[in-house]
Amino acid sequence: MTFTLRELHGVIQIAMGWEAIHLYQFSLRAVRCGSSDLTSSLPDITLATLRLRKGNRFLYEYDLNIPWRHGIRIEDRVARQANVTYPSCTGGSGACPPEDCHDPAGFMDGSTQGWSWEALEDLGTMAEIIGPIVLERRPEILDDDETRWRLENALDRTQARERAKEKPFSRCQADDRLRKGEHLEFMHQHY
Repeated sequence: MTFTLRELHGVIQIAMGWEAIHLYQFSLRAVRCGSSDLTSSLPDITLATLRLRKGNRFLYEYDLNIPWRHGIRIEDRVARQANVTYPSCTGGSGACPPEDCHDPAGFMDGSTQGWSWEALEDLGTMAEIIGPIVLERRPEILDDDETRWRLENALDRTQARERAKEKPFSRCQADDRLRKGEHLEFMHQHY
């Protein structure tokens, strides 16, 4: 099998819905390999060379300033089937954090912010300002710097909460991207 750690990086990026814009590394036994900015050990090592067996574990880290750590375990070795495109997604569930949504703890803390008092206050501010503009046809309301600043801040915070929302995992979407070879595009980033 010629599947490399670099390709595995691309597959993980597809599964998470990320775009491979940060550094990454794999930690296997005492060896670390990943983005060339980090190490001289490039991840062109094939999985076959590693001689991984069922139950073996290793670590994948992404966005190393934070980092997002993924424990990887070899579940099983399956025979290659005719008329099946590889790699393919065999399962998954839950929601994936969007790229650049802070660290895992920050993501978990922010995952319910859509229902927070701050979110409701921002909606109230937007309704208070936009209501008269639309209903009374008074666009001059936005000429006031303080009013415009309040509206822009409420909109910015609302958009930030939207970006931080988790994305539902879709096996079909992951498989479609893998079939198109999108994981291969991520192989050469940070090389």
